[in-house]
Amino acid sequence: MLALAAAGPVAMVPVPRAAGTVILAVDVSTSMAADDVAPSRLAAAQRAARAFVEAQPDSVDIGVVAFGRAALITARPDGDHTVALKAIDRLKPEGGTSLGTAIVTALSAITGEQVGFGRDGALPDLGYWPSATIVMFTDGQDRGGAGEGASGQGSGQGGGQGGGQGGDVELAAAAAQKAGVRVHTVGVGTKAGTTVEVDGYHLQTSLEEDTLTMIARTTGGGYHAASDVARLDGIADTIDLRLTVSDEPLPLAGALIGLALALLAGGAARTVFRTGRVI
Repeated sequence: MLALAAAGPVAMVPVPRAAGTVILAVDVSTSMAADDVAPSRLAAAQRAARAFVEAQPDSVDIGVVAFGRAALITARPDGDHTVALKAIDRLKPEGGTSLGTAIVTALSAITGEQVGFGRDGALPDLGYWPSATIVMFTDGQDRGGAGEGASGQGSGQGGGQGGGQGGDVELAAAAAQKAGVRVHTVGVGTKAGTTVEVDGYHLQTSLEEDTLTMIARTTGGGYHAASDVARLDGIADTIDLRLTVSDEPLPLAGALIGLALALLAGGAARTVFRTGRVI
């Protein structure tokens, strides 16, 4: 499609770009204070989450959900990524873990409505959100249960309510899959694990990958093992966001030059193939 501009004719060229909504769901349960990933699982996850945010263009709206046994939206999706970065910096470890609640609350952040299941476990009708992605940073230790509440009132900039019922992680993953939302899980911790002190007791904690793999497989996302800081630092490069295609104007002269260069390159390639040299 051609159009006229003040500087001359332009061609509308389809350009793929990363766009949509990403919710970073970060585990803040007590086990994330473990130091088998230095300086702690949570600190390492925060560092990786910040790097992920900084790697995204402003065409991607990013929100943050903090989850333990309950979950709450600490930053609603926004193209201003400083809001998400500040929310990540505020995270502190406390309480238990419910992975299902985390997913349901992230879905609430995506849809802008409180999400919950029917009494018979019926999946909610959330519509279809193919440009939305959830990235979950956790050690995978799930202590949630079916029907466990996820509601909570956020505090600070960007705070908001958590989602509705959603303790059952398999139901939550199925709800995300039905809505077209991929969940990428990032396992933070080591299989050997370590101990953490909780209320004066020393408890063993280790990375549990099976549930994280199930969540990713169900929703069409991927499981990313991150047992050390080096792997976490590269996590932004391993998670593929969906590409959307939009028509953007390109000056016609530039388009013609590009076409000419492509034709010259193709001709040179054919010459080399036939003769073994460029003439």
